[in-house]
Amino acid sequence: VAMAATRSVMRAVRVFEFGGPEVLKLQSDVLVPVPKENQVLIKVHACGVNPVETYIRSGTYARKPALPYTPGSDVAGVVESVGEHVTAFKKGDRVFTLETLSGGYAEYAVAAANRVFPLPDKLDFRQGAAIGVPYFTAYRALFQKGCAKAGESVLVHGASGGVGLAACQIARACGLKVLGTAGTEEGMNVVLRNGAHQAFNHRDPNYTERIKACTGPGGVDIIIEMLSNVNLDADLQLLACAGRVMVVGCRGRIEINPRDTMSKESSIIGVSLFLATEEERHECATAVLDGIEAGWLKPVVGLEYPLEKVAKAHEDIICSSGARGKMVLLL
Repeated sequence: VAMAATRSVMRAVRVFEFGGPEVLKLQSDVLVPVPKENQVLIKVHACGVNPVETYIRSGTYARKPALPYTPGSDVAGVVESVGEHVTAFKKGDRVFTLETLSGGYAEYAVAAANRVFPLPDKLDFRQGAAIGVPYFTAYRALFQKGCAKAGESVLVHGASGGVGLAACQIARACGLKVLGTAGTEEGMNVVLRNGAHQAFNHRDPNYTERIKACTGPGGVDIIIEMLSNVNLDADLQLLACAGRVMVVGCRGRIEINPRDTMSKESSIIGVSLFLATEEERHECATAVLDGIEAGWLKPVVGLEYPLEKVAKAHEDIICSSGARGKMVLLL
């Protein structure tokens, strides 16, 4: 009797318990997922690493996946197969995702077809892995939640990371005056090359005074904030009347004086891509794909790691001295 065909296996990172980077275990005998209806199976060439994935892994984040799980949402690769009712993609298509169902730190990943987008030939897979979460988050922070308008000014705090550079490119393309901060000379140069009109070193003790000198007495209209537990109090001093701080990232608590919001009728607004509606995601996708076509959306890839070094990647994204683009895993 012929044996039933055995399902093939792949290498994938698995998390069996919440904790530090050491809980990321690379396994070589994980079953390749099978796409169900309206799903796509992607052979992964690169996967982005996002700070939020380190928070989820540590167990301190509001969302806790069921254990064991494979982290990762931003993959770029080639369609391997499609489930029933998928007409937008076929085997061999180059694609990138916004999120995966099975986890992106793996050789293959399944994603819902409506979270998969075509990857144009002008971008490589490393760049494709740097689009999803960073650009959708930046667009949501600026326009869907921040109500940015051409002619306004935006300060991007932590502008040399994945979301920061995305925010600089999008804001510049949409007619805003863009200021960015970074922690190194190299980071500042990357920020300037990607849409910022001016860059500031946030390690300089007087950097907020330099920003004030640049914006004048009016202040800045929008602040995109990646490290609100450090900067929020100072941010409130930098805002213009009716200014808003968009909280994209936070790693702890901070004390502020609410009176600072009253004196300018300013707002502190949280941003979570996870809460976007289908319509909002569609709007983000349209803006992102337009940006790629127009040529101003050019993902900057920073540090690259093989799958074996995933624990080091998780350590570096939180502890490194300064970002220079989007961190990716290469398969």
